[in-house]
Amino acid sequence: MVYKIRVILDAKEDVFRDVEVKGKQTLWNLHLGIKSAFNLQGDELSAFNMLENDGTVVKSVPLEDMSDDGDGEIMSDIYIDEAFAEIGDKAQFQYGLLDLWEFFCELVEINEETKGVNYPLTAFRFGNAPLKAPVKNAIGGGKKKAAKPILDDDFGFDDDFGATGNFADEDDDNFDDEEEDDYNDDVFDEDDQDDER
Repeated sequence: MVYKIRVILDAKEDVFRDVEVKGKQTLWNLHLGIKSAFNLQGDELSAFNMLENDGTVVKSVPLEDMSDDGDGEIMSDIYIDEAFAEIGDKAQFQYGLLDLWEFFCELVEINEETKGVNYPLTAFRFGNAPLKAPVKNAIGGGKKKAAKPILDDDFGFDDDFGATGNFADEDDDNFDDEEEDDYNDDVFDEDDQDDER
């Protein structure tokens, strides 16, 4: 059987591709199909986050095993018919690290395999994929604010010390400015240092 998975780019514009992959191929094959469909360059780290209907992540399946003991599941371990058991099953696909591409994947159809066709393949394209990963807006959306220079007024020195600039207003009769400092405990013996080597 062939699984048609709609892959939607997380961007302002509507951009999606329908990728067909065989049920007995793995998430690694779907990963290659998505890279091809959106012209993603390089060999970046990537992961599928398998989702519940409400969008909560059930499990994350990376391209390569990053676990300490080396026995974690990776994309080549999970078959498509396991990951997308029925129509409507969803996943999130993340590609890249610094330039993060994010996609929403959903199984839309299951069809008979066409003989002589090499899967995965891009069955349908909608919208133009950008050349770079779409930039996410800050929380709250809207335009980014320009950086504002920090002014002395921002620190509230006037509130703490008064606008007069006179720091001697407080009662500090017990303060002795003539106190002698003893720095002898700062001296160390060079012989001790040689012993430690």
